[in-house]
Amino acid sequence: MSIAMAIAIVTVVGLLGAIILVLAAKFMHVEEDPRIGQVNGCLPGANCGACGYAGCADYAKAIVEAGAPVNKCVPGGAKAAEDVAAVMGVEAGATAVVKAIVGCQGRPGVCTQKFDYKGVSSCAAAASLFGGGKACVHGCLGLGDCVKACPFDAMHIVDGVACVNVAKCTGCGACAAVCPHGVIEIHGNTENKPKVLCNNTEKGALVMKECQTGCIGCMKCQKTCPSEAIKVTNNLARIDYDKCTGCGACVEVCPKHVIVKA
Repeated sequence: MSIAMAIAIVTVVGLLGAIILVLAAKFMHVEEDPRIGQVNGCLPGANCGACGYAGCADYAKAIVEAGAPVNKCVPGGAKAAEDVAAVMGVEAGATAVVKAIVGCQGRPGVCTQKFDYKGVSSCAAAASLFGGGKACVHGCLGLGDCVKACPFDAMHIVDGVACVNVAKCTGCGACAAVCPHGVIEIHGNTENKPKVLCNNTEKGALVMKECQTGCIGCMKCQKTCPSEAIKVTNNLARIDYDKCTGCGACVEVCPKHVIVKA
C-alpha cells in the first residue's frame, strides 16, 4: 500500500468519525434548564462547599433539578436566597447567620512554649511534630493555614493567634476544615453573645501550667448562667447559643478571662 493510499484512508476514517460525532451531538443533545445558569448567577461563586455540594454550579443544578433548598448558600446569605427564590418562584425562608469563632488566646507570653518550631510554615506540618511548639496541644499554632484557606480574606494572624474579621466572615467553614487542632468552630446566633476562647480539654492544673488564659473547668460559669446556656463538658466550658441571652453573667465570673463578650 502506497503512502498516499494510507493517508487517504486515514483521512476518510477521520471524516466519517467527525460526521458521526456531529450527528450524535445533534440528536442526543439534552437541553439544560436555563434556570440553572440563572441560579448559578445569583450565587457568589465562592465554591466553598458550605451548602453541602461540590460547588456553586453543582448546588444550582440541585436546586433546579432536585428541589434543593434555596437558602443553603452561607456566603451569599439572605440576598442570594432571595435572588434564587425569585428565579425558582418559591419562598426564600429564613437564612441563618453563622460565623467562625477562634477558641484560643494563646499569644506569645501567654501560652508556654515547649520548643521553637523552625519547620515548614504550616499549622498542619507543625501539629504533626509533637503537636507544635506550644505547650498547649489544643491551641492555635498561628502559622496561617486558615488564612490561606479563607476565600473572603476574613482570617488574619494577630500576635501569633488567628483572628476573625466578623464583617467579612461568611461562616463558610473553610478555615475550620483546615485547622489541625480544631480551634476554629462555626456557630450561628452568636451576635452580642459571650464566646469561650479556649479549646483545651485538659484538667485545670495542667492547663494553668500551659496557658494563662485557659479554661480550668471551675464550673463558675455553669453555676452562674440563669438560662442554663453554658455547660462544662470534658473540662471545657461550652455555650448553647440557642439558649444564651447574652446577659454576660458568665463573663463576669470567669477567673481566667476565657469567656469574653465580643
